[in-house]
Amino acid sequence: MEGAMKGRSKRIRQRFELMGVRILMWLPSVLPLGFSVKMSAVLGIFAFDVVRIRRRVTLDNLERAFGGSYSPRERRGIGRRSYVNFAKSMVEFAALGKVSRIDLMRLVEMKGKHHLDGALEKGKGAVIVTGHFGSWEFLGAAAVAYGIPADFLVGAQSNRLVNDLMNGLRRKAGIGIIRRGVAIRGIFSSLKRNRVVALLSDQDARSHGVFVDFFGTPASTFPGAAQFALRSGAPLLFCYILRRKDETHEAVFLPPIEPDPGAVKEAEILRLTAAHVKALEDAVRLHPDQYFWAHKRWKTKPASPSGR
Repeated sequence: MEGAMKGRSKRIRQRFELMGVRILMWLPSVLPLGFSVKMSAVLGIFAFDVVRIRRRVTLDNLERAFGGSYSPRERRGIGRRSYVNFAKSMVEFAALGKVSRIDLMRLVEMKGKHHLDGALEKGKGAVIVTGHFGSWEFLGAAAVAYGIPADFLVGAQSNRLVNDLMNGLRRKAGIGIIRRGVAIRGIFSSLKRNRVVALLSDQDARSHGVFVDFFGTPASTFPGAAQFALRSGAPLLFCYILRRKDETHEAVFLPPIEPDPGAVKEAEILRLTAAHVKALEDAVRLHPDQYFWAHKRWKTKPASPSGR
């Protein structure tokens, strides 16, 4: 009986989650995208100040990252703007099915794309790492609009209905999907075809991660990007997308981080991982209100020297 009740509760919750996603999708389906994005700011403020979804996590993360560099009031302002950016980004994601290639190229300016073009000239593909920064789903769609052959490594959402909806939007934008769990063969196949494999690597990796500093504190980080680059010989690049005041964006590609095949494997994976995490930190320091601080980024702690 108890199991049946839990199952029913889960199904009801997932239906409500799906309803929330469909509301976000509804805005750009009936209103111009620019107006929908501006309207969604209210949802971000509501989530931060009224519902307070993960507000404490966000503020704790900001204090850990910046310490006394910002006052409590300033940290609240950064957190609020972070939620506003997230709401706007989700509306932009929901609009992927209706935004044309020309519109995407008008809304997103590419900077440093020559770094990626040069990497692909080597014929080994490229591994791109980004974070939950700016409008990251828009970044993937814009990359495809600019002719970048991209496949995204995506994790499965616990809500299958929402998961299928999100992947459907990505496919409509022309983004290739590689699912985590059965990903390795697909990743190396993609790289052999000189395509770009893109992934988000800024969530807590629990026991599966390697520890590198993020804002001066060790953070468990997925080593996959470094492992794929080292094993395939593909360059590793960090990129991010920045929201401008007029709601257009600029996507920034940094120079490649070349893997050293002659290095000790474990040390090289650590070096590559630390390099792309540092690149993300540099971007976040410049624009802290465009980062999604609601993740429990430092949840997993390194083992103590005694092993306890």
